[in-house]
Amino acid sequence: MEPNANFSLAYSILDLLGSPVQNQLVGLPILLTIIIVFCCYFIYYIVFAVEKPLLACREGPWRDFLTENIPVIQERFWPTLWCVDGRLQTIFAHAVRPRLPKVCYQRETLSLKDGGILSLDWISKPKRKNQPILLVLPGLTGSSQTEYVKCYFHNLKNLDFCGVVFNHRGMGKTELKTPRTFCGANSDDLEEALEHIRSCYPEAPIVANGTSLGGMVLGNYLVKQGEAASRYLAAAIVFSVPWNLFVAMESLETPVLNLVINKTLTGALTRLFYSFKTQLEGDCYPWKYDHLMKSKTLRDFDERFTSLNFGFLSAEEYYKAASLDDQLHKIRVPFLCLTAADDPFLPEKGIPVDRANQSSHVALLVTSRGGHVGFLEGLFPYWTSYGDRLLNQYLRTVYSNLDKIEKIRAEGNQFAQGST
Repeated sequence: MEPNANFSLAYSILDLLGSPVQNQLVGLPILLTIIIVFCCYFIYYIVFAVEKPLLACREGPWRDFLTENIPVIQERFWPTLWCVDGRLQTIFAHAVRPRLPKVCYQRETLSLKDGGILSLDWISKPKRKNQPILLVLPGLTGSSQTEYVKCYFHNLKNLDFCGVVFNHRGMGKTELKTPRTFCGANSDDLEEALEHIRSCYPEAPIVANGTSLGGMVLGNYLVKQGEAASRYLAAAIVFSVPWNLFVAMESLETPVLNLVINKTLTGALTRLFYSFKTQLEGDCYPWKYDHLMKSKTLRDFDERFTSLNFGFLSAEEYYKAASLDDQLHKIRVPFLCLTAADDPFLPEKGIPVDRANQSSHVALLVTSRGGHVGFLEGLFPYWTSYGDRLLNQYLRTVYSNLDKIEKIRAEGNQFAQGST
């Protein structure tokens, strides 16, 4: 065929495709394909993504109290239709949560025994002696102005309570006064903060909430204190805790998306610690600051700094001390934990379901989806997540049933004594 004939044929085909009838004939298979794909995805979503959470808790008063008083536990969790993967939930939770304006807190600076300081940011201080207090512990790089913390308070504004955020050393624009920072295995700073709050408000019931690293700190405090923790806390609730740090790091070092999350968080940490250069640089410390700043993963960071900062010989020793999965039996305060089976920070195999079923005071709520501090639901997850709704209902029912919570705690103690 001659070249001119080729062009003529091409133009003839284009003319044909440009006719309305042909457009309909060509578009129909495409539209049909889209409909089929969407239907298949929707079936997958309904069958495999939408599930009622698993409640791991021994049969008894604590389990009965939760199932009877917290409706969200009995509901199916509908993760955001276009964001069901745990890694996407983790990423988009940070991106799509509303950029709420900065919260106006009343800052209280607490001087610690070793010369360090931390900030307690109050939404409001108690106006009566028995007004409940919610103490919030943010995650690794979080503070009182972190998006999910502001979302907590936005969704709790109708509750009659006082909220206060525990900013870890150096966080929330708090000056780092000493070389000591914070880690998941050490709860000394939390212990001092609770003693201070209790001394100021001796009759106020306190419930603590911890997210990720904050949940580890809170969990280790409860493990360390045992029954003594009930002098300060009526109950506790945590979100997205990496129960076993060995399993967590193995998961976070898996290519590709998990490793990207790992490196991104490590980059945020090194940028944060760049602002601590004056306090952390020097030959007198067991760590090397320049070496620390070259960390590429969280394991690097923990090996080069966190473990040494808190007297551990290695990251492995630190991970063993910080992991909570085999310590649940030591907790003596009613304790609810929300975690997702697809959390990239801790896969399903690392969630201590069996131990929660045997624990005296621990209830573990496991959603099939949700990622790490995600739990996005609804088509446009703007204001409220599944975790926000759970926290709201949990606080509402705990604060209004303090006498019953105390009886549940006492029953748990009797069970723990009988099982030892």
